[in-house]
Amino acid sequence: MSMKRTNVYADPEDLAIIKEAAKRRGISEAEIIRQGIHLAAMANRVWDEPLFSRTFDGSGRTLSKAEVRDTIADAVRRETQTRLDADPGPGSVT
Repeated sequence: MSMKRTNVYADPEDLAIIKEAAKRRGISEAEIIRQGIHLAAMANRVWDEPLFSRTFDGSGRTLSKAEVRDTIADAVRRETQTRLDADPGPGSVT
């Protein structure tokens, strides 16, 4: 991937933290700065597709934590069972 050089002004305290982190992680300061730029770019990107493309029927009320947890657990169990039914794996008796 080609890169383009740019200059930015940074707070000295931030640069000291980056220098320390680069040494600790064994990577260059530039790599940490590139990662930060990428995170900033992605956080401000306008996506062509909505984050959620499906709509769900519901009661119109906010679910409790337990209801959300149980609903997700049920969905995971159904998906796991569907996968097992489709491909029981080695050593299974059919």
